[in-house]
Amino acid sequence: MVSPDATQSRILILAPIGRDASASADLLAHAGLTAEVCTSLPELTAEVRRGAAAIFVTEEGLFGKDLHELVDWLSRQPAWSDLPVVVLTSRHEQTAVVTWRKQLIDALGNVSFMERPVQPITLTSAMQSAVRARMRQYEVRALIQARDRAASDLEALIEARTAELAATNAKLLQEMAEREEFEVALRQAQKIEAIGQLTGGVAHDFNNLLMVISGGVGLLQKPQPDERRQRILDGMRNAAERGAGLSKQLLAFARRKPLTAEPVDLARRINGMRDLLDRTLRGDVHVETQFAQDLWPASVDPAELELVLLNLCVNARDAMPHGGTITVRAENAPAVAEGDLRGDFVRLAVADSGFGMTPEIIAKAFEPFFTTKEIGKGSGLGLPQVHGFAKQSGGSVAIDSTLGAGTTITLLLPRSAQMPSSVEQHLIDLSVAAPKVTSRGSMLLVEDDNEVAALVTEMLRDLGWVVTRAASAEAALGALANNRDIALVFSDIMMPGGMNGVELAREIRRRRPSLPVVLTSGYSEAAANDARAEGINLLPKPYRLEELDAALSAA
Repeated sequence: MVSPDATQSRILILAPIGRDASASADLLAHAGLTAEVCTSLPELTAEVRRGAAAIFVTEEGLFGKDLHELVDWLSRQPAWSDLPVVVLTSRHEQTAVVTWRKQLIDALGNVSFMERPVQPITLTSAMQSAVRARMRQYEVRALIQARDRAASDLEALIEARTAELAATNAKLLQEMAEREEFEVALRQAQKIEAIGQLTGGVAHDFNNLLMVISGGVGLLQKPQPDERRQRILDGMRNAAERGAGLSKQLLAFARRKPLTAEPVDLARRINGMRDLLDRTLRGDVHVETQFAQDLWPASVDPAELELVLLNLCVNARDAMPHGGTITVRAENAPAVAEGDLRGDFVRLAVADSGFGMTPEIIAKAFEPFFTTKEIGKGSGLGLPQVHGFAKQSGGSVAIDSTLGAGTTITLLLPRSAQMPSSVEQHLIDLSVAAPKVTSRGSMLLVEDDNEVAALVTEMLRDLGWVVTRAASAEAALGALANNRDIALVFSDIMMPGGMNGVELAREIRRRRPSLPVVLTSGYSEAAANDARAEGINLLPKPYRLEELDAALSAA
């Protein structure tokens, strides 16, 4: 805190008569106070403007004088200042003097009167009190000045921080704009990637179906025995039904196909799909069912339910490349209270003994077009369709998986208060009559799709080949063991397991260099470059009978 200087600490004395001024100054000096004598009222007023701790003035120094300048200064003191004024009066009690004294109190403000004769101790103590009061005023002034400086510093700091915040906010807005642009570009890239995944998987699936239909048309243009003609027609019809099923899957994913819920007996419906599942899954994959005895009917779209179950079983099959068991369980789930779900539900679970999922894959499993399968092996719509089916049905779906210990996908389906119909119509029927074997030529057909394999077998037989079919590259190598008499291998590129058609061709060349190989694919771009690099003939799907004959002849 700043202490007042000598000018501000002095007592100004105005006593124009006799030795009052000098005597008072000496008395105050002996008391340790600083006093200065003024010879006139104008000088006193000028010195007050310079600074003072108090004023000691005799009455005759003020009476009859022009006090305007002094009073004006005293009235304009700052808020912290109230300069003490001590007036030494006489014993005169004339009316005019008394009236003047009262006016003087109003004019000077902080004024004290001392009547003559005054004792030295009285004068010194009064002036000491006046000086102490003035010192307190200086302290208040110092505090106010410190407050003002702090306020000024704070304001400057606020302005600086405000400027920093404005700069930071501008930078943040710029970063947000850049991030938004990046997110837009990222979403566009994701859309392009999703479209690529979708077109790859769907093109592969539809090309297989078109292969069955277009190949069948080519065969039907020639005279065929009634039994064989019927097999070809059955294969074409089944391909069309599978195409319709895939379209339903796409519509279910897009949420543009309304579900028609009805009471469904899950046990009877799923058991009625056993032939379909057995034909869809490999021979080393077994399906077990576990249904509660008092199982409630579920309120779902039966056709969509079959698609869901088929998707889940195909995913489970692909998760068990070396075979395993798929367990389909259904049980009652009364009084469910999970999230937004309330009421009675039926719990349907599909569990496999495959390699499981990582938490990262589980987090993305229901995202549209997300797939861990090879290009052309999946559109990434299976689990999103399952998720959409469960939500649209008024239920939920969850994944429980441990890496290396299998996966369980559980659906909660609403309980139906009505009894299901005794008449069932299934979405897909893959029952195809066993192909009739002829006795001409020898060929190994490697094709994992049952419908395509059945149609291509008929086409090859029409061209005079004896056909042996393998559903995977590993099975094909087994069929070639022990120098089995095979004249040509005709293989799809995309197949389940760890070996595709190009890799199979390399292994066949290593084992039997003279055995010709022809590859085909509904998504030929996936391995076309590798096939060409190996010098292997590639026949894109769908193809006509004449194109197949030409490709095999060239090989």
